Amino acid sequence: MKLFPRVYPILDSSWIPATGCKEFLRRLGKSLTEAGVTLLEYRNKTGSEEELLGDGAVLRQALPAGQVKLILDDRADLVGRLGFDGVHVDAGDVSPAEARGMLGPDRIVGTFGGSDSILPGILKEPADYFSIGPVFPTGTKETSKAPIGIEGVRRLREQAGPDAVLVAAAGITLETAPLVLAAGASTVAVAAALFSKADPAAEFRRWMAVLGM
Repeated sequence: MKLFPRVYPILDSSWIPATGCKEFLRRLGKSLTEAGVTLLEYRNKTGSEEELLGDGAVLRQALPAGQVKLILDDRADLVGRLGFDGVHVDAGDVSPAEARGMLGPDRIVGTFGGSDSILPGILKEPADYFSIGPVFPTGTKETSKAPIGIEGVRRLREQAGPDAVLVAAAGITLETAPLVLAAGASTVAVAAALFSKADPAAEFRRWMAVLGM
C-alpha cells in the first residue's frame, strides 16, 4: 500500500495568476517543498492541454521527483509526459482500471469513493485512494452533492472498512481537520484553506504542527 501524508494540497488553477504564472509556480513549488509538502494535486478543469503541460512542467521542476509526489487531475494521458506520479479520475474521465492500465502498477491512481455512501463496487477498483465528500460547503470545486459533515466521514469509514485509503475533501479547515481525521479519514486534501492565505507554505507548516506531522 502506498503511504499518504495526513494532509496534502490541491492546487486549483483558480489560485494561479494569469500574469507571471510560471514564476508564481516556481516560487510556490520551492516554498511548499521547503515547508514539507510530500504530495500535491494539480487541478485545472478549464485549461488547454498546452496550459496543463506548461504549468505541470514548472511544478515538476519546482517540486522535485523523489521528494514530492505530484498527482494530475483528470488527464491520465499527460501523466507520463510530465513525469508526474499519478492521476485522480472521476466520472467523465477514464475509469480507474483504464488509468491503471495506462500508468502501470507503480504510479498513484485515485478516484471518487462516495458521498452519502460508498459507491457500489468502487473498493474493488485498482485505485490507491478514494476521495470522499464534500465534507463541508466549498466554493473551490463545483459539486451538486450535499456536505456530509463529520458523521458522514464516520459512516463512510464504517462502510469502507479499516484498510481503504479515504481522502476527505472540501471546506476542511485547520480547526476541523483533526475531527475529520478522528472520524476515520486517512488524510485530508485542502485547497482554499492553504492557497487563500498570503503565505501558503507558512500555513502548511501550521497544519503540520497541529496534525503532528
